Amino acid sequence: MSFRHLQSLFNPRSIAVIGATVRHRRMGNVLMRNLLAGTFAGPIMPVNPKYESVAGVLTYPNVAALPQTPDLAIICTPPKVIPELIEQLGRRGTRAVIVMANQLATTIGADGRPISVAILEATRRHGIRLLGGSTLGILVPGLGLNATFSQIQVQPGKLAFVSQRDAVGTMVLDWALRKKVGLSYFVSLGDGLDIGFGEVLDFLGSDSDTRAILLYIESIHERRSFMAAARAAARNKPVVAIKAGRSPNNRLLGVSDPLFLDVPNLVSSDDVHDAVLRRAGILRVDHLDEMFGAVETVLRSRPLRGNRLVAVSNGGGAGVMVEDSLYLSGYMMPPLKEQTVTRLRRILSPDWDGQNPVEIKVDSAPSRYEEVLKVLQEEQDGDAVLLMHTPNALSKSMDVAHSVIKTVREIGGNVMTCWVGDESVAEERRLFVDAGIATFDTPEHAASAFLHMFNHRIASEVLTQVPPSEPVEFRPDVARARGVIRAALDAGCTSLSEADSKAILEAYGIPVVQTHLAATPEEAGRIAERIGLPVALTVMSRDIRRKWDVGGIALNLETAEAVEAAAHGMLARVGSTHPDATIGGFTVQRMVLRGHARQLLIGVTTDALFGPLILFGEGGRALEIYRGLGVGLPPLNLPLAHDLIDRTKAAALLDARPHLPAADRDAIALTLTKVSQIVVDLPEIAELDINPLFADEKGVQAIDAHIRLSAEPRQEYRLAIQPYPKALEEKAALRDGREILLRPIRPEDEPAHYDFLSRLTRQDFTYRFFHYIPKFPRREMARLTQIDYDREMAFIASAIDADGKPETLGVARAVADPDNDTAEFALVIRSDIKRQRLATLLMNKLMDYARQRGIRRFVGDVMSENEPMLKLLQFLEFRFVPSGESGIVRAELDLQPAASAAPTTQAAAK
Repeated sequence: MSFRHLQSLFNPRSIAVIGATVRHRRMGNVLMRNLLAGTFAGPIMPVNPKYESVAGVLTYPNVAALPQTPDLAIICTPPKVIPELIEQLGRRGTRAVIVMANQLATTIGADGRPISVAILEATRRHGIRLLGGSTLGILVPGLGLNATFSQIQVQPGKLAFVSQRDAVGTMVLDWALRKKVGLSYFVSLGDGLDIGFGEVLDFLGSDSDTRAILLYIESIHERRSFMAAARAAARNKPVVAIKAGRSPNNRLLGVSDPLFLDVPNLVSSDDVHDAVLRRAGILRVDHLDEMFGAVETVLRSRPLRGNRLVAVSNGGGAGVMVEDSLYLSGYMMPPLKEQTVTRLRRILSPDWDGQNPVEIKVDSAPSRYEEVLKVLQEEQDGDAVLLMHTPNALSKSMDVAHSVIKTVREIGGNVMTCWVGDESVAEERRLFVDAGIATFDTPEHAASAFLHMFNHRIASEVLTQVPPSEPVEFRPDVARARGVIRAALDAGCTSLSEADSKAILEAYGIPVVQTHLAATPEEAGRIAERIGLPVALTVMSRDIRRKWDVGGIALNLETAEAVEAAAHGMLARVGSTHPDATIGGFTVQRMVLRGHARQLLIGVTTDALFGPLILFGEGGRALEIYRGLGVGLPPLNLPLAHDLIDRTKAAALLDARPHLPAADRDAIALTLTKVSQIVVDLPEIAELDINPLFADEKGVQAIDAHIRLSAEPRQEYRLAIQPYPKALEEKAALRDGREILLRPIRPEDEPAHYDFLSRLTRQDFTYRFFHYIPKFPRREMARLTQIDYDREMAFIASAIDADGKPETLGVARAVADPDNDTAEFALVIRSDIKRQRLATLLMNKLMDYARQRGIRRFVGDVMSENEPMLKLLQFLEFRFVPSGESGIVRAELDLQPAASAAPTTQAAAK
């Protein structure tokens, strides 16, 4: 959907209220009064032919009679007249509409179609953006704009809240009023007929008045816009979400319905959404209080380097409560170093137990907190320190608070505080807030806050991972795998045999147990003798998925006679229970004897909304009992694979125990990346399961495997997250003959990018960024190197320096609008690599890519004194138009006309 005209929604210059009324307690009346009660500076124009005025404001009989075209129209009429009203507004040039009415999808118009269909057709015909229906509206406190039917007034602030439910929105506004929390924007999406999370996240992610974004999500309807916008926003600021509908029976779960082969309910829609939010860099919480507490903690705290928390309290009770809360969430507080214990015993007591949480005496002076905090910060035993104080008659909590604030200002660090109590310590907590130190009223809230900090760190790390489209750790035989799939589809088969499934796994370097096919019981016995006993025998039938349930599997058969007897028994049982099933013979496998092996599962399923998913967890027959599978979104690299392993119940099975060595996690993670690469390379695969996958200290081995294909054509962008596009890498040469590689930028290019920018002259730096920045901020550097290939591209020219290390010579960048219609370009070449035709090479690479993506035009602002850039763009047949800003020229190029191919070829020869 179009990103254009959202400014008319969120920053309108004029507003029309269609259906404004003098009748109290009606939406059109409440909205008019709310708009007039604010400080909105533009005209507010009511429309209703029945009245001369509403709320004391002259009323117009229809849209045509309005004295000026409204930027924003709020429609408070019954559903059936809305399509015609939007037609009238479109003809006037209105760009944004809020529709308050509900039941648009169930109200049938005169043409027999739902009103919602006619409304969308009208908005698209005129390029109008629509919020609603069933929306509470929007609220922009900084503009004094209350375009809602809620009468709660909220103060301006730095948090934005986006909700799908008007009732939840009302709860949030009431909560914000009581807690004195200010908002930059409040948006109720309602039905989301047009504007959804993606568009609003795009707007808020780039809004300088918003420091953090809060979401209440019930369902996600459009995957590509949501993922791209969420990941872009999360790179700029914290995004915290409540995803409602955790119950597997909840009616909100109808958007996605993943089915894992024939085994239902192994993963739920909530599991899928949890993985999606995590990969999007969004911190998920469970309720409203937790949401606001989490975002406050993340904003007030420094990013964690690790996950070590040290707690200090005057008395053991508070520390134990924190320890228990963390333990119930799967977290163990780390021990202190011996050197730290030695130093703290000099401060606390020679017989102090040396444990974390650290307990100091109830009557400790304020200086004791100061001394302990300094030791912990100097020794760096914790990535965060939680200081807790329980008021008592033996110490002054206010003096302790002042001492802590002074110490934190002196030595810094990630420090949280918890002054336990209510009104008695309210002033102390206010001092911490004013000092910018995160503070909490209970040990449990403090523990929860630390977990939010840690989870936000993990989400941020996951967000930076950009797996390649081609593997770097292994070299698969893709042609062999594709041959197996092509042969099956040519034969009209979508369910691969076990042997064919394992052939694909082998092509990707996954160790498998060899499977031998037998047509008859007698042949199965002969094969067993040849490969070595004991063996496992399985009946082959595409009509029977759960072969255990029909006695179609036999293990540890030690003689050929036993194999034949077992095969005859299987034929009899299957013939009785599934008389219509087609029997294709038997598979015979030599029994794998791995005494330390854990039985795991790795699977692939396809979600209706988010596309392919990778599943991991405990396998074997216990799978359906314990469940607990983890869900990941391909593509995966090794860090993402380890993250998937660590957040499953199966992770505990992999650790060492008495007489049981630890399983090889690296081998498991590598296998996950291989399965991920299968998903990337072979779009015909709809479902896959390896169960069991044996894993021990020696590695992994796939015992059983099944693959189901889809005969439908390959879907472009079927993956929710695009991998690093390795296919776009291209070798080239500079004018002096030096070899370079033109390739998309990667997150790991960040160190080289700092060196690259440091080698720009002050003038070249200013030409690129329009002002000089002596020290480039880490956050901005992350934004430049961690891009979403779904909507942005940056090609770098990379070469090897004299020391054999890679260096960056130049960068060409294009950022497309969410419509993929227009892209803003930028180019910068290292100051000592001029006149080597590098600028031309990079711009041609960028323009060719944009044409392939269907981008219609390039636009970019260039300083009028930047003559080399202007000459290059003129040669590339850009046109120049006024930018409206002094000293700035706007360059534009139409990319799609056929005639544009010629200058690209000419430029390449320059």
